[in-house]
Amino acid sequence: MHLIIAEKHNVAKRIAQILAGSKPKVKRVHGIEAFYFDDKVVMGLSGHIVGVDYPPGYNNWQKVDYRDLIHAEVVTRPTQGKIVSALHDLGKDADRITIATDYDREGELIGVEALRIAEDANPTIKADRVRFSAITKGEIQDAFESPGEVDFDLASSGEARQVVDLIWGAALTRFISITSGRLGKGFLSVGRVQSPTLALIVDREKEIEAFKPQPYWEISACLEKDLRVKHEKGRIWEGDLARSIFEELGEVATVVSIKEKTRTDRPPAPFDTTAFISAASGIGFSAANAMRIAEWLYTSGFISYPRTENTVYPKTLDLRALVSIFKKGPFREDAERVLSGPMVPTRGKRFSTDHPPIYPTAPAAKADMKPDQWKIYELVVRRFLATLSGPSRWIVMNVRVEIDGQPFRATGARQIEAGWRACYPYSKAAEEILPQLSEGEKLRVLGKELEEKETQPPSRYGQGRLVKLMDELGLGTKSTRHEIISKLYARAYVQGNPMKPTNTAYAVVEALQQHSPNITKPDMTRTLEEDMTKIANGHVGEEAVIEESRSMLDAVFDDLLRHQEEIGTTLREGLRTDKIVGLCQICGHELIIRRGRRGSRFIGCAGYPDCTFTLPLPKFGMIVVTDKACEEHGMQQIRIINKGKRPWDLGCPKCNFDQWQAKKAEEAKKKTEVDLLAKIPGIGPKTLEKLGAAGVKTALDLAGAEAEALAEKTGLTKKKISSWQLLAKTMVNEAQSC
Repeated sequence: MHLIIAEKHNVAKRIAQILAGSKPKVKRVHGIEAFYFDDKVVMGLSGHIVGVDYPPGYNNWQKVDYRDLIHAEVVTRPTQGKIVSALHDLGKDADRITIATDYDREGELIGVEALRIAEDANPTIKADRVRFSAITKGEIQDAFESPGEVDFDLASSGEARQVVDLIWGAALTRFISITSGRLGKGFLSVGRVQSPTLALIVDREKEIEAFKPQPYWEISACLEKDLRVKHEKGRIWEGDLARSIFEELGEVATVVSIKEKTRTDRPPAPFDTTAFISAASGIGFSAANAMRIAEWLYTSGFISYPRTENTVYPKTLDLRALVSIFKKGPFREDAERVLSGPMVPTRGKRFSTDHPPIYPTAPAAKADMKPDQWKIYELVVRRFLATLSGPSRWIVMNVRVEIDGQPFRATGARQIEAGWRACYPYSKAAEEILPQLSEGEKLRVLGKELEEKETQPPSRYGQGRLVKLMDELGLGTKSTRHEIISKLYARAYVQGNPMKPTNTAYAVVEALQQHSPNITKPDMTRTLEEDMTKIANGHVGEEAVIEESRSMLDAVFDDLLRHQEEIGTTLREGLRTDKIVGLCQICGHELIIRRGRRGSRFIGCAGYPDCTFTLPLPKFGMIVVTDKACEEHGMQQIRIINKGKRPWDLGCPKCNFDQWQAKKAEEAKKKTEVDLLAKIPGIGPKTLEKLGAAGVKTALDLAGAEAEALAEKTGLTKKKISSWQLLAKTMVNEAQSC
């Protein structure tokens, strides 16, 4: 039997359908679907089916020394029991196993994990490896016609990363959490990639806070022919000089010179993962959501593998044939335009042989997908078409005029050839058409303006920009950067997009920067990433890199343990600040998030016991105090983060509580009215049913109904209904007055 292992269930299903040429038989093995045809069985995993961890004795945070975690033996254990059992049973009967997982570091390790389990069941099984970048008929068939060998060095580099990340994450996270007193579900996490990434965000926020705006002035004038010009100096830093120039401007401008030139905008490079995330961020997608959708598009056969560092299309890719598949459907006009041109693909600066850039592999209709999936698919299609299009060409006109000897300029741009911009609307460049002018021409000054402005602080990092920066600094990999950003949100270190660090983030970064700055710099992480690449290339062993990382972490803890008390003080202050919701409107003390004896959470006044003001909070989820304040109550709005769910914006705690109280009162009122209806003499269960069918469900409904119309609907007499209405009105009035 020939056993084929794919990384996910839906990929296994597609591979089986392609290789079988028809619908394969489906059988369950230990509850896991496997696909049978000829002498072959295709089975899908669920990502990693084993994981690295410490032996059970190391799970006690309070009793295990940090350095013991650094040097402890790391073990592997199954994380997907049913899949492991199915793989073991299928491996027993197989004489050949083909690894068909994603071709990258993680995918190779996942494949080797599966291979080890199969070999444990059948030591004589023969193994090979197929590599593909798109789940299309051609790519899959070509891959299985020429399988290669399993890359154990590449898998070892992935395994080394797992071990290194476990050791660093466990030791540092326990230290920070215990030192700060933040334990349980709300523990503070620290990691070799996460911490320098968080430091970038905090350092940028410090730049913003330290920024001192400088005033400057700009002078502009409106001339006849609808021409607006600006003073050639641009920013004028001296107010007196700006006012002097402005006051001396007369009523006539003279055209001094007109210069025209052609500007060419080159088409964009093909998408690698970083550029894709950045472009997706520009149309409103978080890094994690963009990658999640791209993964779905890949496994569904619509785009190529989305984790790549390549920006050069391989020569083997038939670009003309690929564009031709879009000659029908929503991209028809763009595809035909591209096919009518020379179709010279652009090249980015990065080239690798593992995967091509991200490109579309199959046509689709909008109805085939959810709206967000279509948006990402369209982005990939349009980027692909743009990379095969001609340049965009512009005529740029620079006009120089003088008003009483003062130089002014206007710049215009007119597109003469759309090129790639015709099919890629995400990169906008607006035309600015200037009127027909001639040198020496006199134009009346219709108005003039002196504007006082200020320089602006640097902007916060959006997710797309941060991914680019992480890439430049060697922080993380194409496969993990979006996951690191998601962790920062999940741990309540950042909020919003662009990202703003919380006070907890400030405290963690400041404590580490003061007492062990290497953790917050990219250098150490970059060195370890380079070591992983050396393992993959066979230049160094996995154990050597792990031991080197342990030595690095030992040096880090020399600093941390020496300053543990100061670190704890900094962290506790930051944590306390992040729990302040506002000021009490009763006594003026701080309102702080607190935990009750039985685990409940609430907002309490720091003036307790003199002031007993409280507000309830949800039992579950991480509470994040945002920077938005309620205008009515002055309290900061709150967001609740639950793992695996979308954040819940609870808003102002007082507004939320008042709305809950009002809803509760309304429901109680309605229940009372329902109960009152059943208490009216003569109204039994059958009559209640008739009244309910006619839309009368409460005593208030009955009191306000039109007796004759209700009698027709229910078959009851008008006299009975009228008598019940009198009782209903009396009972409702009495209930409302209580």
